[in-house]
Amino acid sequence: MTDIHAARHSAAHVMAEAIQQLHPGAQFAYGPETDDGFYYDVKIPEGSITEEDLPKIEKIMKKIVKARHKFTMEAVPRKQAIELFAGQKYKVLTLENQLADQETVSVYRQGTFTDLCRGPHVEHTGQISAFKVDRIAGSYWLGDSKNEPLQRVYGLCFSTKEELLEHVTRVEEAKKRDHRLISKQLKLFSWHDEGPGFPFMLPHGRVLFNLLIDYNRAQNNRRGYVEIHTPQMLVEDLWATSGHTGYYRENMYFSKVDDRQFAIKPMNCPGGILVYKEDRRSYRELPLRVAEFGLVHRHELSGVLHGLFRARAFTQDDAHIYCALEDMEKEIQDVVALTLETYRDFGFDEYVIYVATRPEKAIGEPEVWDRATEILKRALAHQGLEYKIKEGEGAFYGPKIEFNVKDSIGRQWQLGTAQLDFFLPERFGMEYIGHDSATHTPVMLHRAIFGSLERFIGILIENTMGAFPPWLAPLQAVVLPITDDQNDYAIATAKKMREAGLRAEADVSSERLQKKIRNAQLLKIPHMLVAGGREAEAGAVAVRLRTGEDLGAMPLEDYIAGATSQVAARSWDLWNKTEAEEENNGQG
Repeated sequence: MTDIHAARHSAAHVMAEAIQQLHPGAQFAYGPETDDGFYYDVKIPEGSITEEDLPKIEKIMKKIVKARHKFTMEAVPRKQAIELFAGQKYKVLTLENQLADQETVSVYRQGTFTDLCRGPHVEHTGQISAFKVDRIAGSYWLGDSKNEPLQRVYGLCFSTKEELLEHVTRVEEAKKRDHRLISKQLKLFSWHDEGPGFPFMLPHGRVLFNLLIDYNRAQNNRRGYVEIHTPQMLVEDLWATSGHTGYYRENMYFSKVDDRQFAIKPMNCPGGILVYKEDRRSYRELPLRVAEFGLVHRHELSGVLHGLFRARAFTQDDAHIYCALEDMEKEIQDVVALTLETYRDFGFDEYVIYVATRPEKAIGEPEVWDRATEILKRALAHQGLEYKIKEGEGAFYGPKIEFNVKDSIGRQWQLGTAQLDFFLPERFGMEYIGHDSATHTPVMLHRAIFGSLERFIGILIENTMGAFPPWLAPLQAVVLPITDDQNDYAIATAKKMREAGLRAEADVSSERLQKKIRNAQLLKIPHMLVAGGREAEAGAVAVRLRTGEDLGAMPLEDYIAGATSQVAARSWDLWNKTEAEEENNGQG
């Protein structure tokens, strides 16, 4: 069976050959594989590649694949390779800079195309079975926005046509679920040129945001967390001590105030450490669990910004646990249990857990990293949880557990983390008095369940397509008077529902009833309560669900009791029918 990684890499070369046939003057940069295919960064001197070019490129690729051209590798002296690629600016730059210390380089040829490449490749082009030229995007030489702009042509490649079709179908489904479009439709979030990368949270979006905070805060209270809030901006010296200016500076914002250099916080931990150090701590206080809903700012390149998924400002449901080493494994187990319980409550039953190990740029000795990594592994094993390893993807200050959930169309989303940290407590001189009356350094666990609240909301939007269950819906019910004569009753009914803790409004616009129902369905409001003359006289409402199902008329008190009970239980059903309702429904 053909190796899919080699096939995807090879498909990038075939696409470059097709582009070269269509645009003989094309200048090629890099063409690696991706998780679902491949891309090639290219510059067209006489213009650019257009959407109309994509089917033409794919057609030429199919001819190349059908011809079964062999991939052949040749080791070439670097100076000779510079002559070979004299007409290819970016290949020459690579040879003169990135590969300057190599005496020989590998060159691959297939058909009429020659490329500077390490491989590997399939034996011949005929082994590239299922592919599609997908889209065009912008890029820069070496990924640096200060360099020359290029075009990135993406392709998809899978082992079989069935897998390719399944992926394309999933992508099309994902487009329908785009949280940016649904956010606009449901009036949750907006984005403006005046604040690129900074989401604007609208009233209904704020309701969702607050619901997440309320949920997390209640879980924290059950587990004995205290909550703090630290400043948005702290002096740069603090971030030098934490290591952020050394390892994370390009992602930070800075400002000068009163001749002192400050940094806007990209993370909450240093501020939390200052709070810890305000008092002399005893082993009797530990484990000390400290939560913070902290707004952080991180500089992201404009090309990677993506709604709530990749923003320049977001809120973390952060917490830091300070404890003795012997208590850390138990604390990690509790965090893991809380994390998985949370995801189940929000409709994510499938998940994948990773342990991310020491990155290339890291503080501290490798032996300490190994010790910390083993603690994380043991905590997961103790709970019988399977996990995978992400080599070199830990934070610069410690290894971490990553939690990925699967959504309703099979996509994986990386959400919460639990990061074990021996180093920041040492750097900041954190201490506690132990059983032996001696001074000790605590161990620190960084943890976030949602990760970014805004991003988690974006994932929820796409997972549900905005059709939230009643307990999560920003607006749970809308009262719809049939005529203006029932407007006062509708307003009073919505008020009673709000007093009972439900999120409700009355639509007393001049629209006809069917238009009001349609508007409520577009906003994906779970319950529509129709109120005509008979309902107003009887103190009742006719309950209609978002799906169109009609539950009939019921006393307002019965509706409120049923709705509040359903919300309290965090039910994902639109309505939990009573036995009497089931019986009446059967008789109807």
